[in-house]
Amino acid sequence: MEMKGKKKCWFYILVPLVAGAAAGMISGSGMAAYEQMAKPPLSPPGWVFPVVWTILYILMGIAACLVAKSYDPDSQEALRAFWVQLIVNVIWPILFFGLGLCGLAFGWLVLLWVLVFRLWKQFQSIDKRAGYLLVPYLLWLTFAGYLNLSICLMGY
Repeated sequence: MEMKGKKKCWFYILVPLVAGAAAGMISGSGMAAYEQMAKPPLSPPGWVFPVVWTILYILMGIAACLVAKSYDPDSQEALRAFWVQLIVNVIWPILFFGLGLCGLAFGWLVLLWVLVFRLWKQFQSIDKRAGYLLVPYLLWLTFAGYLNLSICLMGY
């Protein structure tokens, strides 16, 4: 069944938001754990993370909507890549906060960065606006990689 117009956009926005919220709940008291960790310079306070992730999930949903609405023959492949990166994204907080697997979480984050970089290239080739909407996500993942690795090296 093909979704049309606004319903399609809401779907692509709401699913990442719900997935992110579910990951947060599954990973348990991640922000409480974060507040107790030794953190590197430039570490934001815990309240920043849900705000930033909400914005990023909305931006990635809008980007996916733009791609889904395009008539580009590569859009379906790009949307499959979108769902794959979202699944990988949802697993990261479970690895880091829920299971405390700092090193594995960092490797997983590198995988996510590569997937999102490839997604950015795919989206960019289909709709430039969709590609631009993923740039903050890539930048945040780069920063998250710095935080993840630094926290690991500091003994988490």
